[in-house]
This record gives sequence, structure tokens and C-alpha cells, in this order.
Amino acid sequence: YPKLIVACPFTPATGPRLLHAPGAQVERLCQGLAAGLQRFVDQLELSSAHVLFPQQSQAALLEASGMVGRVGIQYHWQNAGYRSFDDFLARYSSKRRNQIKRERRALVEQGVQLEVLTGSDLRPDHMDHAYRFYCATVDKYHWGRRYLNREFFQELCSRMPEQVLLVLAKEQSSGDYIAGALNLLGTQRLFGRYWGATRELRHLHFNVCYYQGIEEAIRRGLSVFEPGAGGEHKVARGFEPTLTYSAHYLRHPQLNSAVRRHLISERQLIEQQLRDEPPLLKPG
Repeated sequence: YPKLIVACPFTPATGPRLLHAPGAQVERLCQGLAAGLQRFVDQLELSSAHVLFPQQSQAALLEASGMVGRVGIQYHWQNAGYRSFDDFLARYSSKRRNQIKRERRALVEQGVQLEVLTGSDLRPDHMDHAYRFYCATVDKYHWGRRYLNREFFQELCSRMPEQVLLVLAKEQSSGDYIAGALNLLGTQRLFGRYWGATRELRHLHFNVCYYQGIEEAIRRGLSVFEPGAGGEHKVARGFEPTLTYSAHYLRHPQLNSAVRRHLISERQLIEQQLRDEPPLLKPG
């Protein structure tokens, strides 16, 4: 520290990190971005610069321009043209299919109902619940920090309700909302961002954060559901390991060289791991 982060939006979701006009010479622009970041870091004596979660094409251009490339893994759900959730489940083995069905039934058996809210159905009080659940998750961990405030959630509701997809879990006996997940809708992708709960119930997280999102992605014809970072447990629930990319410049030359060597080895191990990973889904 201090270090420079290029990450807009500030969230672990893949997207363009260099905005340009249609028809622009992207290769030259990426060269300019890489050179500009290096000069900026050197002049201000920062430790480093990091371009996080760019598209693969932009990451490759930044790497070709002298930055150090890194790959990581997230778990994304891919829509293979499914017509329904049952159609998606049909690609699983019988054991996995029955496991997911049991997990889906668990909420009903515990007296919990899910609500999906977006657009004109989304009210400010719904977003207050979303903020409450966000705080519950952040406050649970020693490294958590409330960098989003209540006003942020209310702005989402007032300015872009059609891009918000909020999943709330309601306890039927009391009528109380006990958990929720805030998702954002893109043109072809659903992005899972923040989740939280005030009660711990069996398979609550899987249903609120994963299964309902998959069902909505199928219903809307979306191609990909990105539920967020981490979590190998997602594989058993339909999410496939997917490479993510970043590009880095470290001002200290020896450190830069050492990190570059390490990341080359890390990339080889990750790519080998993906090649060796047995598929859980049957071929479509």
C-alpha cells in the first residue's frame, strides 16, 4: 500500500475495464492504458496497479503491453437453452438430481416461502430488508466493512428497479423476512451480489442465492448466472469453474519478476486442474 485499483464496477464481476468508442483501435488503447498506469504508479511512488476482472481479450492486451497477467476461478452457471428448472436437472445424474430436489423441498418443509421482486413490484421497504441482510453478513466477519449504506440500496430502487432482482425469504408463520439476496440483471447475465440472513435454516442459502437465481435466469433466457466469488460447493449445484482474469504492475522490479514467475506456475496449475475436473453435468 498504497496501490492503484482499476475496477469499475467495484465488484468481482467480469466486464470491460477500458471504455472506448465503437471502432476504436483497442490494442493501441490498451497499450496506452498499461503505459499510463506504470507512469502514474512510478510518479506517485505507489506500490502497484491492478486491473481486476477485465474481459479476457482486454486482459491479454494488457499482458502483451507488459503487465503481469493472472487467472483465477469463479463458478458460473451456463444456460444450455433450458426450458425449465426440471429441464436443467435432467442433465444431472440421478443422485445429484435427487439431492437438489431435496434441498429445494427443504424450505417448504420449514415453512419458508421465496418472493422475487423487480421493477414496479420493488418498494423502498423491500430494499431496507436487503440492506439489513447485507449488514448481517458484513458484521458477521472480522474483516467485514459496511462500505455500502442504506441510501445506496434506496438509490437502486429509485433509479434502476428494472435491473434489480431481489429474492426474499419469508417465514410463513410470522410473516417476517428472514433472508435475502440482491441480484443485478444485465442484458445476458444475472449477477448475484449481496446476501444475508437473520436465521440459520437448512439449505436456506442454496435456495435464496443459487436455485432461485437459476430459475430466474432460465425464465428470462439469460445466458450466464454469476453468483459471486468463491465457493467450490457451487459445483454440485450446477455452477461450472470459469477462468477470470486480472493484470498487474508492481513498481519494485525484483518483486515484479518474482510475482511474474509465480503467476506463470499458478496459471499452469489452474488450467491443469480444470482439464482434470470430472464434469458433473451430462453433455447437452
